[in-house]
Parts: sequence; structure tokens; C-alpha cells
Amino acid sequence: MVPRDPSEQHRASSPLELFFDLVFVVAVSFSSQTLHHMEADGQLGAGVLGYLMVFFAIWWAWMNFTWFATAFDTDDWLYRLMTIVQMAGALVLASGTAPAMERHDFTIVTIGYVIMRLALVAQWLRAAISNAGLPGLRATALRYVGGVTVVQSLWVARLFLPEQAGFAAFFILVAGEIAVPIWAESRTPTTWNAHHVAERYGLFTLILLGESVLASANSMLAAIEEGHDIPSLIAIAVAGLIIAAGMWWLYFAHEHHEHFSGLRSSLSFGYFHYVIFAAAGAFSAGIEVAIGSAAEHGAIPSFAAATLTIPVALFMICVWAISLRHVLRPAASGAVLVGVVIVLAATALPGVESVLVCAAGIVVAVIATEIHRHHEVNA
Repeated sequence: MVPRDPSEQHRASSPLELFFDLVFVVAVSFSSQTLHHMEADGQLGAGVLGYLMVFFAIWWAWMNFTWFATAFDTDDWLYRLMTIVQMAGALVLASGTAPAMERHDFTIVTIGYVIMRLALVAQWLRAAISNAGLPGLRATALRYVGGVTVVQSLWVARLFLPEQAGFAAFFILVAGEIAVPIWAESRTPTTWNAHHVAERYGLFTLILLGESVLASANSMLAAIEEGHDIPSLIAIAVAGLIIAAGMWWLYFAHEHHEHFSGLRSSLSFGYFHYVIFAAAGAFSAGIEVAIGSAAEHGAIPSFAAATLTIPVALFMICVWAISLRHVLRPAASGAVLVGVVIVLAATALPGVESVLVCAAGIVVAVIATEIHRHHEVNA
């Protein structure tokens, strides 16, 4: 398990990586569905907090595998076996999302998470053994082994704490998880292929946006079968598709691999995607809440609109921060931020109008990026 060439040309996601993503999307889907049910029941604060806590486990395990794979993907039988063990952990985690979010029972989620993380520890240990002739890289791998193992033991110990102490410990351990790569990579960073990493993040974003389209379609069909207000539902569905397409358009408006080269920029790129991924997953819940509210009550209250508009605004602002602000002219950047404000303002509007104005906001942002692209082509 020696490091791959970071300058390797035409590096693409492997079938195993794509399979890995699909299994992880099961966990995202379960957490989004639970968020939808809790938001529809009026448990907005508890639902969002539980969702963000569960989503950290999903995102962090996925991200650590992705960065390991870009450096050490040997694709032999042992590598594949250990990756499949991580997939099994993701399915265990997925089965525990509802108890974790609804009752703060993180037992199953923790078991699934620890399975995934310890499987990656085994991969790092193998990398350390295989690179004995490269002392710096071997030391980095061993720091990962030690750091991740210690934090996993603390996650298990957290299960035996009283509820309030366990709640506080969660955020302390999150900080510990985030600190491990910063510490491990501080002296001798692992190698990564920027094009490959950017593609991996882009593909996972695509899958999450596809989940939102599927969720919208399922909710729409259920409401139509029950004979609810068809014109309003069609308007929401069309606006939802425009929003999803706009999120896709903004994310892929410019190449991402250009925006991270060193350790600091790479960590920023990876960590910002927690908000991007979580917002994309929450968007699917928000569009379902909007359709359900319109079908049941004939209107969309402000709290229901917020479940849609806030995730979309967060997605937009984070994509602008990691990518668009580096390439857009000030006027175009300003127009994108105006689009974010329009999306947030839609929260206060009644009924279907909130979803339509949210769609209008993201269209404004997309138009700004395309005008900028047109000027660049003609320059």
C-alpha cells in the first residue's frame, strides 16, 4: 500500500468508490426522512439538532475514506474487504438514525460509526507497515492510527455518561475528530490527487441532489393520489426542480480542484462540505415539508418555509465561499449574495409564494455566474 502519484492523469472514481457512495446515501436518506417527519410534526429545533449530529458521523466517515483512498487506493482484495466493512458500518449507522434524532439514543449510530472508523484504522496501519522505508509518511499513518483509535474509545465511553454530560461530550469529541487530521498531517502530509478529490465531492453532491428530486417526486405523487390542490402542488414541484437544478448549476459553475493545493486550503475545502452536504440533504426534507403543508393545510407556514429556504441559502453561501468568490468579479459575487438574500426573504412569504421566490433567488445567482462566464469567454 504505497502512495499513488498525486499527478496521475485521468484519475477517476473507481467502481468501489461509487458503490461506497451509494451505501452512504442510505444513511443520508434515513436521516433526511427522519428530519422531514420531525419538521412536519413541529419539532424543528430538535429535528435540526439531531440531524446535524447524525450527519456529522456520516460526513466524517465518508470524508476520511475519500482522502485516504485518493492517496492509498490499491484496489486489492484486502483493501476492498476493509472498504466493504466500512459500508457495513454505514448501514448499521443508518438503522440508528431515527432513535438518535428522536430520542437522543446514539447507541446504534455509535456502533456503526466506530465500525467504520476502526476499519479505516486498519487501513492506516497497513499503510504504515507498507511505507516503512518512508519514515515521514509512516509517522503520519501511525499518528492517524493512534489518534483515531483514542477518539473511538472515547465515543464508546460516551455511551455510559448521563444524558447532559453525553450531550456536551459529543461536541468535545467532534473537535477531537477534526483535530486528528490537522495533527497527523502537520509534518508530512499524505499525497492527494486534486482532480480526483474534487470529482469525489462533486459526485456525492450530485447523489444528494438526486435524493431531493426523488423525495419531491414521492411526496408529490402521494399528495396527488389523495386528491389535494393540484395546481399548487405542481407549482411547488416545478419550483423545487428549479431550486435543485440551480444548486447543481452553482456547484459545478467552476472547477473546484483549483482552489485547494496545500494542507490548509484542502482542510477548508473538506470541512466546508459538511455544510454543503448537510444542506443538500436537508433540502430534500424541506421540499417534502412544503408539499405536505400545502397539501394538508393549503398553505406553507413560515416554519415550514424555513426548512426549505435556510438549507438552500447555506448551500449557496458555502459554494460561493469555497469556489465562486475566487473567480467571480465583484459585481457577479454581489449578485450571487443578493440571490442568497432573496432566498432567505422567501421564508417570510405565505404559501406557495415562498417556494417560488426561493427559486427566483437561486435563478438570480445562476444568471450572475453565467453572465460572468460569458464575459470571460469573450474577453
